[in-house]
Amino acid sequence: MYIIKLNAIDSTNSYLKDLAAVSLPKDYTVVAADLQTKGKGQMGAEWHAEAGKNLTASVFKRIPNFKVTDQFYISMTVALAISTALSHFKIPQLRIKWPNDILSANRKICGILIENVIKNNQLQGSIIGFGLNVNQKLFENLPQASSMSVLTGILYDKDEVLAEVLKQLQIYFEILESGQLEDLKYKYESLLFRKDKPSTFLGADDQRFAGIIQGITETGQLQVWTEDDIIKYFDLKEVKLLY
Repeated sequence: MYIIKLNAIDSTNSYLKDLAAVSLPKDYTVVAADLQTKGKGQMGAEWHAEAGKNLTASVFKRIPNFKVTDQFYISMTVALAISTALSHFKIPQLRIKWPNDILSANRKICGILIENVIKNNQLQGSIIGFGLNVNQKLFENLPQASSMSVLTGILYDKDEVLAEVLKQLQIYFEILESGQLEDLKYKYESLLFRKDKPSTFLGADDQRFAGIIQGITETGQLQVWTEDDIIKYFDLKEVKLLY
């Protein structure tokens, strides 16, 4: 494992993308920064974190001989690994909000952004970026955000947290690479936020509707039993869970 530690950078994911554009980094090349000036989230959103208080890092994982059509299993693998790591630090009521935000009860403590490197229609590897709120106490204008320290009252060693996350990533990627896809999907759905509970959603047309999350498909679509008694399937940009 090769770890690059930086004081500040625009984006750890962008750093690894630039490396990968030249030649594929070594497996489990890690870039961690005390401050990201342009941290990225899902669908182009920015990730804001207080300097020095949180864990902002990206990991390059080589994934040879993996089907491009199965790439959502990478997302499941990462979400499960980080959730398991957090459980070791006694973070309560851990849930995965589709597709891969990590919550404690209904408070977001970790965002994940996975950017796959695909060349000639072959998956070469994945850049796994995550922003984990560790010791930050205040989240201005972010009422649904929290941190490990706020939840437990403990001040954490970020290097210790990173080490546990990397350990769990290795464990869960071994499960993925051994072909235990059904097991990963079952574990992921068991932690899925609001699964089997009546919920409100916002559709792509900005219309609200009620439904119950049933699970996900193998390609990562959210499966929702809607109020008109129809099972519908949604891609990431097609629906937002309101909570």
